[in-house]
Amino acid sequence: MIFVDAAIAPARKSGHIKLHGPEAFAAMRKAGQLAALALDVVAAEVKPGVTTQALDDLMFEFAMDNGAYPAPLGYRGYRKSICTSINHVVCHGLPDNKPLRDGDIINIDVTLIVDGWHGDSSRMYYSGEVLRRAQRLVEITYEALWRGIDAVKPGATTGDIGAAIQEYAEGERCSVVRDFCGHGLGKLFHDEPNILHYGKRGEGVPLKPGMLFTIEPMINIGRPQVKVLSDGWTAVTRDRSLSAQFEHSVGVTESGVEVFTLSPGGMHRPPYTPDQPLR
Repeated sequence: MIFVDAAIAPARKSGHIKLHGPEAFAAMRKAGQLAALALDVVAAEVKPGVTTQALDDLMFEFAMDNGAYPAPLGYRGYRKSICTSINHVVCHGLPDNKPLRDGDIINIDVTLIVDGWHGDSSRMYYSGEVLRRAQRLVEITYEALWRGIDAVKPGATTGDIGAAIQEYAEGERCSVVRDFCGHGLGKLFHDEPNILHYGKRGEGVPLKPGMLFTIEPMINIGRPQVKVLSDGWTAVTRDRSLSAQFEHSVGVTESGVEVFTLSPGGMHRPPYTPDQPLR
């Protein structure tokens, strides 16, 4: 879950970038793995005829059964436990009682609070038989996420992350949404630094061991412009083109990066089967 305006700092942001030690990394592994397991569990339920409200109910029950709490619920007035963004919805889609249709693509964004720490991740899912152009967008978005993750190491910058994502996505004739960004996290849901998914290499914030943040590119098959609907949350593409997103929570280590939200079942991208190769 990300901010409606990436340029506005959230009320509870600390104003500085925290550097965390081994105990925080252990806590983030625990929270991240539970969020990833939730996304594994929901995979079997995404199909034509299922409502996004039913998926929200399932994820709330999963959180309660596992001693966690869904961070979006009540956050800044948000009324649901997850975000469900379908087709041309870029992010922050509100679960409702409208059933999924055959051919829909949907992003499900889960953030669980576990022992005070936030595990934040999202994946794309297919509802029934999906057109090849939609599949291609999902595949490009997944690879763009990993291009960004691969750029994370001490001495690199946040601009290196954004440039890696932008160069790949635009090279595949897709566009990168500018209005939203990844974010620091840990005991706060949203913290410093902001992680833009576009940029120039060498610019931005230097990466240091102990930083924790999300990388969560939103890639459109059409133009990058978005608008927020009257509910104050749902962001859609202005040209109604398809949009896709994947998200992982990561930490900068002494030698590179640790991804906290990898699927424990090896279910990394659709169509989901156990023990898929990561790339």
